[in-house]
Amino acid sequence: MTLEILTSDSLSPLRHGFFTRRGGASSGIFTGLNCGPGSSDQSDTVRMNRARVAEAMQVAPEALVTLHQTHSPDVVVLGTLLPEDSPRPEADAMVTDQPGLALAILTADCQPVLLADAQAQVIGAAHAGWRGALDGVLENTVAAMEKLGAERARIRAVIGPCISQRAYEVGQEFLERFMDEDPDYGRFFVNGVDGKYLFDLVGFGLHRLRGCDIAEAHWIGECTYSDPARFYSYRRSVHEGQADYGRLISVIRL
Repeated sequence: MTLEILTSDSLSPLRHGFFTRRGGASSGIFTGLNCGPGSSDQSDTVRMNRARVAEAMQVAPEALVTLHQTHSPDVVVLGTLLPEDSPRPEADAMVTDQPGLALAILTADCQPVLLADAQAQVIGAAHAGWRGALDGVLENTVAAMEKLGAERARIRAVIGPCISQRAYEVGQEFLERFMDEDPDYGRFFVNGVDGKYLFDLVGFGLHRLRGCDIAEAHWIGECTYSDPARFYSYRRSVHEGQADYGRLISVIRL
């Protein structure tokens, strides 16, 4: 099966893609294009999957850069190719102005966000779950791009496949954490069942991006939880009692 790569005209002409799970070599609960080395999938298979992604992005496998993601607001600036045996940077976003580097984010319900100022030749990629988004990872990514010469008025951002509001049930404590930050954040919650709420992660991500005064921000419109044939989902794996879950990859390069 060939790779399925979702793209957005907003990031054109830069090479980029939100990869679905189709076209990979993994099997069992990981069936498809699992690109997460932190999963319990066979490491050789994950490397094979990542090599397929690198080929699709027209870079060498070692130029496909991923992070040790920790749900933080931290951003790293990449100026050169990392040594092959070096540990992955511990952060949740990265930016670069260097051609040939492919910035890759791994997700399984959180928001993968790809950003670009095509005129300045500056790109960024961010992993924005609720915690990272609340703590400022998206604003920090835009600011880091700006330091490399990007202009906010030219930056375009696209949120890839992630969990939609109808599938994101949360409790009272979760709601209160947002309300303590800003009472206006209540608009990203609707009542669910049994005293629960449904959280609009995408709406919140778009709100934070648009607050950066960038040129454009939109969601690609795909829910990871609701489409098991195409997407991995951490929350779905928990609900189905699976022991682990695969990771989707989203990539942008100059």
